Amino acid sequence: MSIQNAVPEIKIPQYKSGFLQACLSSNVLTFGTFKLKSGRQSPYFFNAGSFYNADLLSAIATAYAHTIVDFLAAHPEIPRPDVLFGPAYKGIPLACCTLLELRRLDRGTWGKVKYSFNRKEKKDHGEGGGIVGAAVKDAKVLVIDDVITAGTAMRETIETVKQEGGTVVAFVVAVDRMEKMPSANDDDGVPRPSAMGQIRKEYEIPTTSIVTLDDLIELLRGKGNAEDMGRVEQYRTRYLASD
Repeated sequence: MSIQNAVPEIKIPQYKSGFLQACLSSNVLTFGTFKLKSGRQSPYFFNAGSFYNADLLSAIATAYAHTIVDFLAAHPEIPRPDVLFGPAYKGIPLACCTLLELRRLDRGTWGKVKYSFNRKEKKDHGEGGGIVGAAVKDAKVLVIDDVITAGTAMRETIETVKQEGGTVVAFVVAVDRMEKMPSANDDDGVPRPSAMGQIRKEYEIPTTSIVTLDDLIELLRGKGNAEDMGRVEQYRTRYLASD
């Protein structure tokens, strides 16, 4: 059975199943052998840069927006964000389209919320600086990114916002890979937290995702794709995080 067939009925919210369907139909989510930045050989790969047409942007914006609304409702202790921040480069369109969808869902709550993103290199002419869009000084910032593996980019974003005078109040990513952080001897069998778990512990910043690796495995099980499901399950067993 081809992995590109329609997504079957699975017991997750409609916005999640719609997101997964869009990922598969557009090859945003693909299966094979992929070398990650960590050096690991992953049996699947998620590329948010492939959400480059209006239908796909709508699907991912809807998924992010509903995830954020549900997450904030479940955790009222999280301050309401003033700014949605998209780390350069892939996070930029994600923050923009998600904010538009949040406004569509609840204009009263989200109509005045702003967005911004960072430059890879600070600009020394024109308006200058390292931030484009809304200033984050004294702002409560919710960060949107695609996927976190080692947590390096997440830490850089936290420090960028801090240096600009803002406070990161939450992180939302598209896919939680649920894998432990890399080490020098990655096959040492030692339990370690995921990058998201480490960020939660180290910075006390709440984090969530649209979907998790468990959601992906359930999807493959529902499709009857034993080969891909088996490879992904083996990867999960080998690198599953302790948190």
